[in-house]
Amino acid sequence: MAKVSLIIPAYNEEKTIAHAIARTKAALAGLDYEIIIAEDGSRDKTAEIVRGLADPRVLLLHSNGRLGRGKSLSNAIKFANGEIVAFFDSDLATDMSYLKRLIKGVEDGASISTGSRLKAGAQVEDINTRKLARKAYNFLVRLILGSKVLDHQCGFKAFRKKDVLPLLQKIKAGHWFWDTEILVLAQRQGLKVDEFPVKWKHGNSSKVNIFADAAGMFLQIIRMRFSG
Repeated sequence: MAKVSLIIPAYNEEKTIAHAIARTKAALAGLDYEIIIAEDGSRDKTAEIVRGLADPRVLLLHSNGRLGRGKSLSNAIKFANGEIVAFFDSDLATDMSYLKRLIKGVEDGASISTGSRLKAGAQVEDINTRKLARKAYNFLVRLILGSKVLDHQCGFKAFRKKDVLPLLQKIKAGHWFWDTEILVLAQRQGLKVDEFPVKWKHGNSSKVNIFADAAGMFLQIIRMRFSG
């Protein structure tokens, strides 16, 4: 069985990081794994809490300054020792019972495995306005960029490291658009993407503001459409 590197991107997560790590360990029971906390210039005690765990399977990847979620994830994937590299957002919005299913998608031959809030069978708890905005965004990605994926921004993905390393050199997005960009690039390279429905609940600690970030995300779609 391949070793799994599980990345948790973290920015000012002192109140939640210990719980997220504990939940991750429980979900990975029986696997050969390491957990990488991609700590992105936090101004709180996130890094101190991780160091204090003194667990050799929990690694801290610290940045002195803010890189952005996307760049932080790219660095963590390069840093990872596992053949399979997965990540999920620290708010644990996606039900952790799907973690082994996420990893199995790559074990079964996909280059990328991703949870979906829009695929038939998904169970989503969120307000209707965010659901509508999510559908509109993903429709535009499919229309303008030709993607076949239904949900690009679900923060619950796994990768075959050797397949996605070349893609990281091409990604220009440093923050939230990173998820969309890597999926579109993968499809353009003919890589297999396994998308499956998950149970998802909007996290109270989520730092995503789908409305405030909408204009920037749309500009990223246009940038990618015309820059190749």
